[in-house]
Amino acid sequence: MGFPDTRFNVNLSILFTELPLLERPAAARAAGFTAVELWWPWVDAPVPEQAELDALRAALNDAGTRLVGLNFYAGQLPGPDRGALSVPGEESARFRANVPVAVEFARSLGCTSFNALYGNRVEGVDPAEQDRLALENLAFAARAVAAEVDGTLLIEALNAPESPRCPIVSAPKAIEVVEAVNAATGLDNARFLMDLYHLSMNGEDLDEVIDRYTDRTAHVQIADNPGRGAPGTGDLDFIALLDRLAKAGYDGWTGLEYKPGDGPSAEAFGWLPADRRAARS
Repeated sequence: MGFPDTRFNVNLSILFTELPLLERPAAARAAGFTAVELWWPWVDAPVPEQAELDALRAALNDAGTRLVGLNFYAGQLPGPDRGALSVPGEESARFRANVPVAVEFARSLGCTSFNALYGNRVEGVDPAEQDRLALENLAFAARAVAAEVDGTLLIEALNAPESPRCPIVSAPKAIEVVEAVNAATGLDNARFLMDLYHLSMNGEDLDEVIDRYTDRTAHVQIADNPGRGAPGTGDLDFIALLDRLAKAGYDGWTGLEYKPGDGPSAEAFGWLPADRRAARS
């Protein structure tokens, strides 16, 4: 596989997880990657101790890895949760408390892209009330991102089979939320996170999604389907898909967000030539 026009980064929250968090940046660098992304690393702490933030920042810098994407606090991820911002009460408050912390941490590393996972439907709560809360919190986050780092708020569609209680499980629905946030803030800094694995699991036509929504996409993530493994372990034609994205004008980051399989993560990149792994500017 070639991918000469694709800028890859490694998600350190799904790859290299056999290692402690602070060892993962160096392991990614040893595998040839210079750009990484992260889910919020402290699932129980939307506002962790400053020493923990400082230690992760140092690990990223010492490894020579650039942080290009960061999730806001999303509850137990991986785990039962699919976000916090639409969940009334404590979880919504935790999301809002996390926003300035995450933005400042990312700012210190030059990162300007933030994924805000919507969250599950809650039994006994009116979905319209959850959607109202979600829009309020997304607008809050979009304004913070714009003010502090001139950055981008990402809205991701998950997949219905694995996330049956999440309402954002199609590209059109994610785009609907993107447009609602931009209308609410007037900032136009909300964009689609196009995860090709999730969209494939939903049975969506990936060529059509690329053709319709690339102009509103600011980040792409990939894993093969079935299995959520490395490219080449399933049925998706990533040469064709990433080429189609490039021809549609996409020149942003493509995050490797797949399971490494039975072996160590360092052995899960054989599909990608070594000279294609380091970040291009």
